[in-house]
Amino acid sequence: MTIEHHDLVHELPEYRDQIHTLKMENNHFARLFDEYHQVTRDVERMETEVEPVATHTEEEYKLKRLHLKDQLYAMLKAAGN
Repeated sequence: MTIEHHDLVHELPEYRDQIHTLKMENNHFARLFDEYHQVTRDVERMETEVEPVATHTEEEYKLKRLHLKDQLYAMLKAAGN
């Protein structure tokens, strides 16, 4: 089974420069960015069954990742204006 990587730069390549800038200048963005990537690593470990968990647990983590991505995307869009 191939695992798709969901790092933020891969997911939103058009925001590469803004991601870097916000990570350096905005502590809230940096915290959410780090949390997003930690949750992504956790999900990937679950998907590869390195850390087997119940399906509902994996789905909860995926939903959390989606909410974090939405918040980060909103901050990126706002910074681009």
